[in-house]
Amino acid sequence: MDEFVYIFKLTNSHKNTVVRDINSHPKHLKFSQDIKNLLQHLSEQPLTLGDILAETSERGFSLVIALLVLPFLFPMPPGLTGPFGGTCLLLSVQMVLGRRSPWLPKKIANYEFPRAFAQIILQNLRRVTRVLEKITRPRWEKIAQNAWTWRLNGLCISWLAVLLISPVPLTNPFPTIGILLLAVATIESDGLLMCISYVITGLITLLFGFIGYALWLAPGLLPAIFK
Repeated sequence: MDEFVYIFKLTNSHKNTVVRDINSHPKHLKFSQDIKNLLQHLSEQPLTLGDILAETSERGFSLVIALLVLPFLFPMPPGLTGPFGGTCLLLSVQMVLGRRSPWLPKKIANYEFPRAFAQIILQNLRRVTRVLEKITRPRWEKIAQNAWTWRLNGLCISWLAVLLISPVPLTNPFPTIGILLLAVATIESDGLLMCISYVITGLITLLFGFIGYALWLAPGLLPAIFK
């Protein structure tokens, strides 16, 4: 009997060890895996938006949107906000309409990212992902998986893309952060992060409203700042 109890305890201890070992492995996000695959693809041949959409299916909405807006976290040469923000807006409007398969005009889908530029974007996105891995995971899935949530995410991204395109200097990072959070939350089915992103979208809207009101009160203020 004592021998049986000893074997049972030993077996149970082994199971607990196995469970701890499994749980100790770091959780890799779908987002991380997608970026890793794209970097591998980029090392073999040029990368197009069509390639990304083909490889990532439904997640392509959020992944392409994240790739398009990420550069605006940093100083960018003029002229890119319109094309990148416009493509982001085109994809997000499809989300509002409930589409699950992204579509882009052939000319945009066949656009090849310059290899050095794409490499920088993907590596920066990977750094951002390392931070996000610590705060995001699948949770509040009843909210995250709801069809209306998908549309609401698209609506918020569309609005933030409009703010990104708007000709207000030095404000690009604000809508970019909101879009990135929504994109990652959508990919990872993180309902809590989605709700936080809605609040952030509201705060960004208030910020732009305040800036717009200030410019309306003092229309000569902006030219004076950049004179």
